[in-house]
Amino acid sequence: MAISARDLECLRRCVELAAAALDDGDEPFGSILVDGTGQTVFEDRNRVKDGDATQHPEFAIARWAVDHLTSEQRRAATVYTSGEHCPMCAAAHAWVGLGRIVYAASAAQLSRWCTEWGTPPSPVAPLPITTVAPGIVTDGPAGELTDRMRALYEAKFTP
Repeated sequence: MAISARDLECLRRCVELAAAALDDGDEPFGSILVDGTGQTVFEDRNRVKDGDATQHPEFAIARWAVDHLTSEQRRAATVYTSGEHCPMCAAAHAWVGLGRIVYAASAAQLSRWCTEWGTPPSPVAPLPITTVAPGIVTDGPAGELTDRMRALYEAKFTP
């Protein structure tokens, strides 16, 4: 499925959340959960700066969805995120049965940029979502947001 105008609107909110995370000294990642009716029902940003590397917004979405949505509602929902899910978050997404994922920047893009900048490698392989969870429908990256995401990542991840 192509990225629609509505998808871009949701992704722009994710980029705003990523920028807020960066402004707070955290890694620039933000995500929202949109239900089957098109309403944003949850949003969050990275909260890893205090040492808990599992405090990703995509993981928080999975936890929230289990507590607040039925399995049918989870399947109908869409997760929008500034950066493609890491393997931990992709697995959580699949385990709780969430629907489509749309991302602004891919893991491959971030990995390539970090290599260019000389950033130390991540302790987790930058696998595509569909490698970790092959049944999930994904769309991204969103070319319209590439420059903005690259700038946010560069501000945080350049040595």
